[in-house]
Amino acid sequence: MSHLFCNGQFADANVLGAALVNYGHFTSLQVRKGAVQGWVLHQQRLQQATHELFDAGLDVAQLTVWLKDALAQCDACDASVRITVFSRAFDFRQPLRVVPVDVLIGIAAPAAISTTARTVAPLRYQRELAHIKHAGTFPLFHHRRQAMREGFDDVVFVDGAGNVSEGSTWNLAFWDGAQVVWPQAAALRGVTEQLLIAGLDRLGQAQVRRELGLATLAGFSGAVACNASGMWPLSRVGDVPFVQSEQLLQQLQRALDEAPWVVL
Repeated sequence: MSHLFCNGQFADANVLGAALVNYGHFTSLQVRKGAVQGWVLHQQRLQQATHELFDAGLDVAQLTVWLKDALAQCDACDASVRITVFSRAFDFRQPLRVVPVDVLIGIAAPAAISTTARTVAPLRYQRELAHIKHAGTFPLFHHRRQAMREGFDDVVFVDGAGNVSEGSTWNLAFWDGAQVVWPQAAALRGVTEQLLIAGLDRLGQAQVRRELGLATLAGFSGAVACNASGMWPLSRVGDVPFVQSEQLLQQLQRALDEAPWVVL
């Protein structure tokens, strides 16, 4: 991160030390010309996870003020932003103790993600509390590293029932020649995924969510990964190739363009 702010102030060493406890959650987003796509969805994600992890509320009005001030202090109209909710008062020895929450905002250069097609290795793994974008990212990066050792670009997770769930830090969609298919499994429902689903509905494109075992992937001709940084085509999952991922990417980009940019 280029700049870090905690509760509206520049973050110091004490704040960063508390953040290393690794109990918290976050959301990542892109800002362009001072505006964000899906800002309400990001707020909802932060509110829900704060309640679940801390039994506390989150003042999203104050959060918005802090974010605008952080962008202004960095003179950044375009930026990559990570908003982390944690607590400097959290004590892992007394995790039930009610504590105030803190908000750490990181401001960095805007993402410029490559749209080069990537290969991913399937791996039997399920994230802990998959519905929360929590700070426990160690296994995600470790499994990505192992997949790269094997010649892949990344890793996609398969749950205990054998169904595709999500990528290391991204969601994915498939194309069967007629409709967009989203995996049905325990996973983090990303903001970009939600925006794409809404956009496809507005465009009248058929889509469905269903369980996708690894053996079913051979029935698809395209696959695309997506997260807050952007979207990119997948050329292969394991040994299964996809020849129409570029076409699906173009279709999903049109859907994402349907989402308004909301000025903060």
